[in-house]
Amino acid sequence: MSGGLTSHCLRDLQKLEQYLPLLENLIFHVDLVCSNHRVVRWISELKIRWSSALSSSSLFNLRGPKFFQIDNLRYELGMTLYLYAALLRERAIEILPADLVQSATLFREASGVFQHLANEVFPSLQSSQSVERPLEATPSMCTVMSIICLAEAQAVTIRKAEEKGTTVGLLAKLHYSITELLGEATAIVYSNTIEYKDISSSFLEFISSCKALHELRSRKYLAESVKIGEQVGVAIGVLRDALINGKRELPGEESWRSIFGKETDAASDMLRKYENENEFVWHEKIPCGDELPRLQGNKIANALPYHPKRWERELNFKI
Repeated sequence: MSGGLTSHCLRDLQKLEQYLPLLENLIFHVDLVCSNHRVVRWISELKIRWSSALSSSSLFNLRGPKFFQIDNLRYELGMTLYLYAALLRERAIEILPADLVQSATLFREASGVFQHLANEVFPSLQSSQSVERPLEATPSMCTVMSIICLAEAQAVTIRKAEEKGTTVGLLAKLHYSITELLGEATAIVYSNTIEYKDISSSFLEFISSCKALHELRSRKYLAESVKIGEQVGVAIGVLRDALINGKRELPGEESWRSIFGKETDAASDMLRKYENENEFVWHEKIPCGDELPRLQGNKIANALPYHPKRWERELNFKI
């Protein structure tokens, strides 16, 4: 235990919250004398090295993780902030069963930190040195992670909305906005195949599985919504389309297949019920393709901006 904290994740977050203001202050003062050749040598002698959690070569390297060295204090700042954001996300997952509101807030905070990295920290590092770097140290990857955290915050918000009995029409839009967000993240990854050539396949499957899962849930709620409006034929068409897409997007990972299987089973049960009702009562035509209503998203989760803190203490270097 550290400071009465029993959560390993919370302890690490506390350490980083103490370290980051010190690092920000060091960088501020080093920038004032950065042209001095001694300062340049001192920084290179620090041998700032980080490994990658997203690289497949780091994950499957028998000799241990691959380390990336960049002689720049902003590299240390960026990777430390990346770790901080990742731990905020981990903590959000940790408290999810107990506190939906706080969990959503932590996801939004993590999204804001990743956003800050993408816009303020890593762009300057990108132009300063053309050395090999981990995926985490690229602005586009930080943008992807910011989007993922926003999608996760939206998912937690939906759970709260479901508890409150929100209308199924709105729930369909909330779920589909997650699909849209993850589609945006996917587009970024596949728009730069050179930069992402070494990305972990498990990470890519995580994004695609989440995207497919929330699209399926969105279609289920949409079907329920139009059924309430006495459009049974349209509801059947929506569910049939959902199950066709679901089978096409079936995940490879066993844990994901189990979750996805439960959703498809529920959709299949709903479809059989609607088809029986239509056969005996309504006799409505079943639309398909372009005749079906289009899914629409409604994004309500936004990133919380990250504001760096600096321990304002003057430093003097012997140069």
